[in-house]
Amino acid sequence: MRQDWEPEDLIEVWTLLEDDMKRVRTKSGATRLGFALLLKFFEAEARFPESAKEVPDAAVEYVAQQVKVPAEAWADYDWQSKAIQRHRGMTRRLPRKGPPH
Repeated sequence: MRQDWEPEDLIEVWTLLEDDMKRVRTKSGATRLGFALLLKFFEAEARFPESAKEVPDAAVEYVAQQVKVPAEAWADYDWQSKAIQRHRGMTRRLPRKGPPH
């Protein structure tokens, strides 16, 4: 995934829609931010990131503002937890959207 994002591209690809917000509302802290980032990354790339570093910093900042969790919480998202396994499973079961324009 590219690391440089113009503001209009961030808005187009990384904005959480109403259904996305409903899904993340039940989570809190690093789990809320992590799930939201996995969801949008999967939508954009049709795969999950292999590590936190693969998610652009600008996207982390932008999504963190939307879910009202500090961007620094992304460092606390546990990549080995059962939660991330659940998040991936939930994301895979969602209806597929077309790729961003």
